[in-house]
Amino acid sequence: MKRIRYTKFTGDLSSSFGLEDLMQALSDFLLDSGFNDPLSRFQEFDGDQTMDNLREAIRQALESGELFDEESQEKYEALDEQQVEELIDQIIQKMQEQNFINAEMPDQGQGETGSAENARFEVTDKGMDFLGYKALRELLGPLGKSNLGRHDTRHEASGVETNGSSKLYEFGDTLNLDITATLSSVFAREGLATAIEGEEHSPLNIHYSDIHVHQADYTSSCATVVLLDCSHSMILYGEDRFTPAKRVAMALAHLIRTQFPGDTLNLVLFHDTAEEIPVSQLARVKVGPHYTNTREGLRLAQRILARQNKDMKQIVMITDGKPSALTLPDGRIYKNAFGLDPLVIAETLEEVSRCKRSNIMINTFMLAQDFSLMQFVQQMSAMCRGKAYFTSPANLGNYLLMDFMSRRMKTVH
Repeated sequence: MKRIRYTKFTGDLSSSFGLEDLMQALSDFLLDSGFNDPLSRFQEFDGDQTMDNLREAIRQALESGELFDEESQEKYEALDEQQVEELIDQIIQKMQEQNFINAEMPDQGQGETGSAENARFEVTDKGMDFLGYKALRELLGPLGKSNLGRHDTRHEASGVETNGSSKLYEFGDTLNLDITATLSSVFAREGLATAIEGEEHSPLNIHYSDIHVHQADYTSSCATVVLLDCSHSMILYGEDRFTPAKRVAMALAHLIRTQFPGDTLNLVLFHDTAEEIPVSQLARVKVGPHYTNTREGLRLAQRILARQNKDMKQIVMITDGKPSALTLPDGRIYKNAFGLDPLVIAETLEEVSRCKRSNIMINTFMLAQDFSLMQFVQQMSAMCRGKAYFTSPANLGNYLLMDFMSRRMKTVH
């Protein structure tokens, strides 16, 4: 059921809508990836997060009619230019007070600050978390009601939530005693005479081997590395593939933080090379150099997962291109953008094989439909018992989030 929030209008137009609605209206501007979309109302800003651009973006959001109700919209249209500027100042002030953005004044040295014309802003962790929440709501909205929980496995363990069965107690088990099974073991060994009322007898002689505990479904934590392709091809060919991928990564981060608190999520960008960045910095990331060094991304992801003390480990790779670069032993970058280079492919598959030996699953979400590339991705997924999805930016989130939530991950022996 849709929730409607009512607020008392006091004559202050900056209070006639929620800042959450404004952040949602500005999301395309705040998450710009460098794609010059002619249909975007923010395309002339080129993703530059200056205070001047923020003011203009807010002005366009106010003029769009998406924020005000009918009465407030009429009041806004009656304002003169100076009153509109004052309203925008009030909105920016509230965005800072509620910790959605931080304003930064450039430092000119010797304690002096730069002019307001050069002032910049950044989205705070709270703002990023909210954008991730909204992205998650949008992606899951068309899918209907979903039950979220921890990752199930095929194993059973002693615990509080029982599933009807019991087991002999082993050192380290939770002592959730199954009294019925324990007494049955005692009576089976010593006979029912121990339970006859009125006769003198010694107390029940319970042996260590008699103790039974209830079993519960064993749930485990998972370490996930999102491997995000930020090579230049992600914004080429007339389509922005990187911004949807950023939204999905943010939604996945919010899902893990709120529904799987025992899990971890790390983010790795790969292009000519690879680097790890905090999820909170994702909004400011734009596409980088032209080549795709998939092997370097996999190597960095493995080093991150090796530090995680989790039962299950996985790599979620989002890409649109073939591996076209390789880091050589001397540190130089070997590049070949034409076709599937045998050296690059062989070294990349060898890295996939290392992931398999470390029990790391790789699930690949491919934003391309090239036949030879599809064969390579299917081979890579088969090697590490992962999955390959050939999708588009429009339905990437549905595929990825449903796979993450519905998959029953097993421990591989």
